Amino acid sequence: MASALQRRLWAHGSVRFGVAVLAFMVLVAVLSPWLGTVDPAAMDANHINKAAGLSGEFALPDGQVVAHTFWLGTDNFGRDIYSRVLFGSRISLVVGLATAVLALGLGGLCGMLAGYFRGVDMLLMRFMDGLMAIPAVLLAIALVAALGANVATVVIAIAIPEVPRVTRLVRSLVLTLREEPYVEAARALATPTPVILWRHILPNAMAPLLVQGTFVAASAVLTEAILSFLGLGLPPDVPTWGNIMAEGRVQFSQQPGNVLFPALFLVPTVLAINLLGDGLRDVLDPKFAKRVG
Repeated sequence: MASALQRRLWAHGSVRFGVAVLAFMVLVAVLSPWLGTVDPAAMDANHINKAAGLSGEFALPDGQVVAHTFWLGTDNFGRDIYSRVLFGSRISLVVGLATAVLALGLGGLCGMLAGYFRGVDMLLMRFMDGLMAIPAVLLAIALVAALGANVATVVIAIAIPEVPRVTRLVRSLVLTLREEPYVEAARALATPTPVILWRHILPNAMAPLLVQGTFVAASAVLTEAILSFLGLGLPPDVPTWGNIMAEGRVQFSQQPGNVLFPALFLVPTVLAINLLGDGLRDVLDPKFAKRVG
């Protein structure tokens, strides 16, 4: 059965494209210490705003001077854009994956509690409605300002606004699943509630949850770039795509590549994650496939 599902997934064009692009980005992130030509934080005042493709001698932080080609140019601090973009892929992918895991974990737990236990449903869902009433970016900005700017707090700040959406999805699934005959049979056999939730309800909710996770990850990558672009995400010395674009926008007319090069990595990454989610939804949700067909 697993092999049949794998064949169906790989036969879907969106899944193939998404997996291929994401595999390339993961490879770039893993190999960035070796693909990057210099330290992404290294500055050389002699090479400020150098055009892409030019070469020169670059002074490293330890005082060593090396011959170097600036494949994507430099920024207004004399840092190599190519190396910074490669290392920025690490932050974006880590933030996207960690945010999806955190949002799915918290939202899945809250959704199962709200959907299965009628006593906590009203209180929990009204709290989630209150969170959803706050714009996601504003809530993320407030949380980063309160908790401080580092990778962990940025992940938490982006994940919290996504939790209500995941909760509502899981709750709607559990409301249906808890009335299924196999769940009623498990209750009749005095099966403990945690076992029912873990063995009978969660596995049947995994497919929609996995699809939702891809959209959360794509949104997280984009939100992190927005926060960094606004100067409210990770510190400026951390190489992220948003930070690179934020620093490059000041001199966009003279050095448009400082904004466009990181965007050329950001856009395909977000697009690939979204297409992967669309493909997973088409394959894992038979009802949706029938509606489309």
